[in-house]
Amino acid sequence: MKRRDFLKKGILWGLAAGSMNSFARISRAIESVPEGESGQACDMVAVKGAEPDVMFDKAIEAFGGIRRYVRPNQTVVVKPNIGWDVTPERGGNTNPMLVKQIVRHCLDAGAKDVYVFDHTCDQWARCYKNSGIEQAVKDAGGKIVPAHEERYYHQVEIKQGERLKRALVHEKILESDVFINAPILKSHGGALLTVGMKNHMGIVWDRGYWHRNDLHQCIADFATFKRPDLTVIDAYYVMKKNGPRGVSVADVEIMKSQIIATDPVAADTAAAKMFGLDPDEVGYIKIAQKLKVGTMDLSTLSIKKISL
Repeated sequence: MKRRDFLKKGILWGLAAGSMNSFARISRAIESVPEGESGQACDMVAVKGAEPDVMFDKAIEAFGGIRRYVRPNQTVVVKPNIGWDVTPERGGNTNPMLVKQIVRHCLDAGAKDVYVFDHTCDQWARCYKNSGIEQAVKDAGGKIVPAHEERYYHQVEIKQGERLKRALVHEKILESDVFINAPILKSHGGALLTVGMKNHMGIVWDRGYWHRNDLHQCIADFATFKRPDLTVIDAYYVMKKNGPRGVSVADVEIMKSQIIATDPVAADTAAAKMFGLDPDEVGYIKIAQKLKVGTMDLSTLSIKKISL
């Protein structure tokens, strides 16, 4: 299939279990996105229909395996969302099954160490435990590290930043060879949507500055400083309202989906479409494209779809 040939069906689903209305809505939103030619190295994979670990296995295989990004003896940071003291089915944090599988793949590729952390919003030890992520990381052989004290952060300059000129960034981000961003897709009261680039707020110390000084611009500004090697978007449990913490499981739609991309702007663009939003409505996505962090034009990418 030629990249210019458009599919009749979309490559991103966001299908809630038993919800044909959601399927129709999201299919219409992305029906014009082309799929890459057979055998061509892909820029994005969209997968649906299985458990998070199984979906990641299939998606990273389509990229040619994690060894394309992680080499022996390298150190890796996997940055999920662990911001909230809630259980996985509440959709507030990245699914622990996905985090565990990413860590396993990195170690299988020969990584020296795989670190996992988040600067949480709720009390950090409870977030780490009740999200299920702390145990998942340990079971996989990774190292979950703290991020609740300023001493773990070091100042950097954001040379391309318009509003955000400097930031205190967690030392593991600055020291590691590979950065894998693993956000969960969900609603957000201030930013409308939280996904990949907004997940960077968990690697800085003073995120309050971002909220006080044009949140969307600051998110995009920081994206010019640190571009992840991979963005792995968890869309298994998707909080459709009352984000970012949520109120109950009634806020959550079960989509059983995942997006992996090398371009962080494209990843967030695809996630917005899956969520049911026009990406143009999400300010930081548009600004990040303007700052040349990546592209919102998914038609220029080679995209593979997988249904399990």
